Amino acid sequence: MATTIVHATLTVDGFLADQDGGVDWMFGRPSAPEDDAVVEKVLERIGAVVGGANRTQTIEDGEIPYGGMLKVPVYLMTHTAHEPIERDGVTYTFVVDDIAQAVEEAKRAAGDGWVSLLGGSISRQCLQLGLVDELHLDVAPVLLGQGISLFAGLGRHIELERLETSAYASETHHRYRVLRSST
Repeated sequence: MATTIVHATLTVDGFLADQDGGVDWMFGRPSAPEDDAVVEKVLERIGAVVGGANRTQTIEDGEIPYGGMLKVPVYLMTHTAHEPIERDGVTYTFVVDDIAQAVEEAKRAAGDGWVSLLGGSISRQCLQLGLVDELHLDVAPVLLGQGISLFAGLGRHIELERLETSAYASETHHRYRVLRSST
């Protein structure tokens, strides 16, 4: 069965992007081979992706998950039905207003791999619904002061178990299991 993960690079103050959605702060830092190995290990396990879309604009504007490095099925949340799109060896399936359905379809497609949830809103919705198994957070050594938060507005307490932490030249890498409450 697939493992559903939130996979994100964020700032020390918890932002995914600046106020305008920019992520230039992610690039240009010295890196070590160990940093690349951590990210590569995650990418090798991802079997499907769930993200958000503004109709087909996400694809048309080149906002392709993982920059097109992954050739896995992508499920995009939308408010308007649209036929699947095949581009560069990737099938983009549009799911209307049902994040649980999108995650379930992605889990079937991923098999024993990981389903990567991309974006703050998608991640928060899935955490609120109890659909997330693990968090994989790569933290860059920068403070933005303001921007698009990964967890702001989550609105609930969630306990985590640390599975793995590493730090090299450019980032610290954190992997946590989401603990399910017994109530």
